[in-house]
Amino acid sequence: MVQPDPPAHPNQVRGRWGEDLAADWYVAHRYRVVARNWRCPIGELDLVVRRRRLIVVVEVKARRSDAYGPAAAAVGPAKQQRIRRLAAEWLATTGTAGVEIRFDVVAVTGTTVEVIEAAF
Repeated sequence: MVQPDPPAHPNQVRGRWGEDLAADWYVAHRYRVVARNWRCPIGELDLVVRRRRLIVVVEVKARRSDAYGPAAAAVGPAKQQRIRRLAAEWLATTGTAGVEIRFDVVAVTGTTVEVIEAAF
């Protein structure tokens, strides 16, 4: 007998919803989504978007409220370093070269979306 998947944790649902909002924002600003939830052995990139020669690696943080601090604060130096390593792996794996790269953070607090371009 096949067991059904367990129901998603509310934080996972919020995270997916935040990623959807971020992807919609980039598409509305003439970017093309080239990867979502890209995984490799060292981790996962939430979103990779492209506009011409610019690749943007996007970390999305979604929180119900700012009671525990702003969502963007969760992307500290260690997380930034990990995202840079993941971006290098994504570029190598996909054979993407000759591009500019930028790292953005999208912070979703409640229903407010804040896009922080060139966050690190």
